[in-house]
Amino acid sequence: MDFEYSDKVRELRERLIAFMEAHVYPAEETYFAHIEPEASRWTIPPIMEELKAKARAEGLWNLFLPESDYGAGLTNLEYAPLAEIMGRSLIGAEVFNCQAPDTGNMEVIVRYGSEEHKKQWLEPLLDGSIRSGFAMTEPAVASSDATNIQCRIERDGDDYVINGRKWWTSGAMDPRCKILIVMGKTDPDADIHHQQSMILVPMDTPGVTRVRPLKVFGDDDAPHGHAEMLFENVRVPASNLLLGEGRGFEIAQGRLGPGRIHHCMRLIGAAQRALELMCNRANSRVAFGKPLSAQGSVREDIARSECEIEQARLLTLKAADRMDRHGNKVARDLIAMIKVVAPQMAQTVIDRAMQVHGGGGLSQDFVLARAFAYARTLRLADGPDQVHMMSLSKQLLRKYRTEGES
Repeated sequence: MDFEYSDKVRELRERLIAFMEAHVYPAEETYFAHIEPEASRWTIPPIMEELKAKARAEGLWNLFLPESDYGAGLTNLEYAPLAEIMGRSLIGAEVFNCQAPDTGNMEVIVRYGSEEHKKQWLEPLLDGSIRSGFAMTEPAVASSDATNIQCRIERDGDDYVINGRKWWTSGAMDPRCKILIVMGKTDPDADIHHQQSMILVPMDTPGVTRVRPLKVFGDDDAPHGHAEMLFENVRVPASNLLLGEGRGFEIAQGRLGPGRIHHCMRLIGAAQRALELMCNRANSRVAFGKPLSAQGSVREDIARSECEIEQARLLTLKAADRMDRHGNKVARDLIAMIKVVAPQMAQTVIDRAMQVHGGGGLSQDFVLARAFAYARTLRLADGPDQVHMMSLSKQLLRKYRTEGES
């Protein structure tokens, strides 16, 4: 493994850091102030479109998409440190058109979509003129086991008809969301991992209803949001099915591997920024007659945080390297590890930073409270911790049973 930056990555990294300092961090207050009033919560802050235009003009656009002609030609390992920089701000990824769930959805369309799909949906997503949603989780079943999903996708002549209820449909509340990727059951009688399929559903299709935005710790995450969705006799052309009937799990694995790298590196960026804020606060605040930085417990928290961030960073880079060299399937153990380690690490580090900031750490005056909610959410998104640990333990038990028998 060689984690040294290539000349290309070094140059992109330096440009990203400069762009974040000059444009993104100063825009955060303006962005969140726009969505505070109820009347404008589900409208797009103009500052975001201004930032996107600047990023695109500087060539800092669509930096993801490994093994594709559409992106910047970066591997997962090369993209990882760039994702970390974007993750330092909760609005950072979108500025560069590298935000979830659009990145994952674009990867799905690149890999599994038809030329018509690419023309109709991929190109405007790459252009940043529309956004998308991903509808997998359901309120009526334990969706951490995706074989439980009950939404029906049934063939009717030249169409498929979709019926079901989804929730935590990322991106569906966004007024720019024009297309959903929906996972549902096409053949209840097939073996358990070939019952599910994925299909493209335009948001304006009759029978598609946004029921409500779901809140995380009381925040509806406007203007992006996570929706509860209802699909009632939703009819779309049969050509909207991706890859073929019964191949939903195959698509999910292709989609979620790179996405987990992106999530984890963004979390590392959020944790790194929290540590920097913690150090600045500790140096500048005085309590009980001396700076907080002189308190032993604060010093321990700072030291532990640096250790934990670096551990998570190296593990994530190792996972990215293995994905590039051997593919997602071979790297599944490391992907499971980082998906457990990175969100827990970020949550812990951000919590320490909040503690050092006192009451301010809980308020909207600092990025920490929103970042904490984001880290806690990602212990469930893309699979709960327990599912990844179950998968990892199965692999380990199988490995050591085989080695012990040899």
